[in-house]
Amino acid sequence: MSEPEKPALQKKIEEFFGVSRAPAGPRGPRGPMNKTAINIWYILAALAGLTLVQGYYQASKQYTTIPYSQFQTLLDQDKIDQVWIEQNTIQGTLKEPEKDGLKQFVTTRVTPDLATVLDKHHVTYSGEIPSTWLTDILSWVLPAVIFFGLWMFVMRRFGQGAGGLMAIGKSRAKIFVETNTKVTFADVAGVDEAKEELKEVVDFLKDPKGYGRLGAHVPKGVLLIGPPGTGKTLLARAVAGEAGVKFFSISGSEFVEMFVGVGAARVRDLFEQARKEAPAIIFIDELDALGGARGVVAYGGNSEKEQTLNQLLVEMDGFDPTVGVILLAATNRPEILDPALLRAGRFDRQVLVDRPDKKDRIDILKVHLKKVVLAPNVDPVQIAELTPGFTGADLANLVNEAALLATRRGADSVHLTDFTAAVERIVAGLEKKNRLLIPKERRIVAYHELGHAIVAMALPGQDPVHKISIIPRGIGSLGYTIQRPTEDRFLMTEEELENRMAVLLGGRAAEYIFFHHLSTGAADDLVKATDTARSMVLRYGMDEKLGHVAYERERQPMFGAPPPQGWHAREFSDETERLMDHAVRDLVGHAFDRAIEILNAHRAVHEKTAQQLLQKETLEEEDVAALRAQISPVETAEAAPRPVAAEHRSAHGSHATRSHTRHSSRT
Repeated sequence: MSEPEKPALQKKIEEFFGVSRAPAGPRGPRGPMNKTAINIWYILAALAGLTLVQGYYQASKQYTTIPYSQFQTLLDQDKIDQVWIEQNTIQGTLKEPEKDGLKQFVTTRVTPDLATVLDKHHVTYSGEIPSTWLTDILSWVLPAVIFFGLWMFVMRRFGQGAGGLMAIGKSRAKIFVETNTKVTFADVAGVDEAKEELKEVVDFLKDPKGYGRLGAHVPKGVLLIGPPGTGKTLLARAVAGEAGVKFFSISGSEFVEMFVGVGAARVRDLFEQARKEAPAIIFIDELDALGGARGVVAYGGNSEKEQTLNQLLVEMDGFDPTVGVILLAATNRPEILDPALLRAGRFDRQVLVDRPDKKDRIDILKVHLKKVVLAPNVDPVQIAELTPGFTGADLANLVNEAALLATRRGADSVHLTDFTAAVERIVAGLEKKNRLLIPKERRIVAYHELGHAIVAMALPGQDPVHKISIIPRGIGSLGYTIQRPTEDRFLMTEEELENRMAVLLGGRAAEYIFFHHLSTGAADDLVKATDTARSMVLRYGMDEKLGHVAYERERQPMFGAPPPQGWHAREFSDETERLMDHAVRDLVGHAFDRAIEILNAHRAVHEKTAQQLLQKETLEEEDVAALRAQISPVETAEAAPRPVAAEHRSAHGSHATRSHTRHSSRT
């Protein structure tokens, strides 16, 4: 109802109580900002007036208090018409008013025996009525105030709070504008292709007519896909900083509640807000928490998630391309998303934000290195070579760790040695110099780690050895050998995989040669070598007897999350499985034999360097280079052919401690 159309009575009431309605403003994250302003002083004045009226009314019915002796006299004179006797007081009325106007009276009762004694001595006596007006007022005012206060507290707590009961169906999206984020595309490095895709979306929002002159329309949804830490959320924040439009940011988990229907209500409220603020961008982080594939039957929490997903699908179908609302979402688990969510018309674009290569790592490092004080010898190219497989988040953490290490040693700037130490800390874990090993175990670890290093130096196509140490690091690691790739690799040949298995088993082979026994230190190496052999046989078709057949599909999620646990149907016969077991055993056995052969050929160098390692505990790049010069490389043509069958070798001991080869590349 407009202001002129209000009834006159309503206007007078609002004017009396000081009520004024503010005009409807822009819709905020919790609904329209239509607020009622009430002048508290008017309310207090009304309460004071009510108290005065009540006081006058009580005064009109007030009884005159008289002494009890006067009551006795009036009673003896037969002037009292009627009385009301209470526990401590007597109220009554006279037959005729007295000369002083007394008509109604009240007196406090006095014990009859005491009254008789006082009458004999002609003493005027009376009882005293205690004043109860304050108690009477508090008896009805205080409960009302307490109730009103509790009511206000409950309404504010549950009606206006972020997770309040009254606002449980409201969207929790945070609204950003260009000045809030202070992040632009200039702050995002290493993802040039993804930036170009998103720049086009931003430009479309800024100039819809220019981009739509040939009939094109803005994509309804853009899905950012990539491993954790590659900068998906940072890209979304950059979009908010560049677009100059309202940006609604929310996590997928915030739609999920224990009450069925709450998530769907929040989806509706979110899109309603965005349409009213159009042009606008909605960003949903961790979309997999909301958009997981729906099952056949849903119970409890699954039913709530499916209703929320259904509402999201409906809202995306209802997008009007001319409105200017774009949905951005990010996930690192695209394989579990519902197919209906990924189809064209909902998410028109899927942008891959992958791990950066060397060039991209250099660009990312340049952004983060601006925030620290660097020594003159620090080169981003050298740091990028030390960090293959690192994501943008890893690189940011690396720069921070290097700065902390430099601060800890009291340096004026961050040197390249600080970055090298930070890489080792991230890759191999925290150094534990206080963990003491008995001399026998130290010798086993030293020969074990040198076994990895010597086999890696002898075989072609293996990552260069950078450092060898017998100082414990991390959880259960008694020593480590760090290999760093010189380039980014995306494919591996059968020969390279066999050489990698030989490197993994080099430590176990060294223990077998020099100590004539096997220990639990190679448990992790055995697992990795066996996994590589199984993949070669079951997935890559690298066994002659089994042929070019994939007996196992890729079940591991796309970006390195743990594979789902559970039963999987077997799609091959018992005879085929027997051949697989033999093939895997043959590959691992052949790799072990090659490692033994290489170490036997360099036995003297191995023993000499082991003594040096036991003395120094760590062999740096200079020592590693001296060792490499004494190793004779194994040529490809001279490599022994892989036997068809080999005797069964069993692993002795349990997995108690680990002394394994560390690779700086993240796989």
